[in-house]
Amino acid sequence: MAILRILHYPEPILKKKSAPVTRFDEELKKLADDMAETMYAAPGVGLAAPQVGISQRMVVIDCSPKGEEPRLMKIVNPEIVAREGEVFEEEGCLSVPAYYAKVPRSARVTVRHQDLDGKTVELEAEGLLAIAFQHEIDHLDGILFIDHLSPLKKSIFRKKYKKLMDQQQEQM
Repeated sequence: MAILRILHYPEPILKKKSAPVTRFDEELKKLADDMAETMYAAPGVGLAAPQVGISQRMVVIDCSPKGEEPRLMKIVNPEIVAREGEVFEEEGCLSVPAYYAKVPRSARVTVRHQDLDGKTVELEAEGLLAIAFQHEIDHLDGILFIDHLSPLKKSIFRKKYKKLMDQQQEQM
């Protein structure tokens, strides 16, 4: 396994819709393992393939609380087939480091996807898992959580983020 480089906003691939996975082989399983290792090392609760420079519809998610047994999910070609309710929770993103904002999401979702062998699975999620699914599926569609912000909040984000990135460059 290997830790992959996580791409940061405004990397162009992060704004591109990802292609469906059509080959379910050892290469896909290795990518899923590498993505999981990268997510845990970051640390994060989810990671989409575009975040590591691969324009394919695959994500890894683990919302288990710290200290509990990991519940890693390796998800291929996910789609939300039903939504219910609304929540407004603070989110962050490994591709938008050091920035957090409240984003509207569905409280519950039903997700249809494939596993690493190509078998179709459908599951219902709520709470943090529902938010993680929506956040990661957005990545596959070229949408970042900051795209859900109001124009004013987006403008504030851009200014803060540019300042933060300039500070990081100065430290290098």
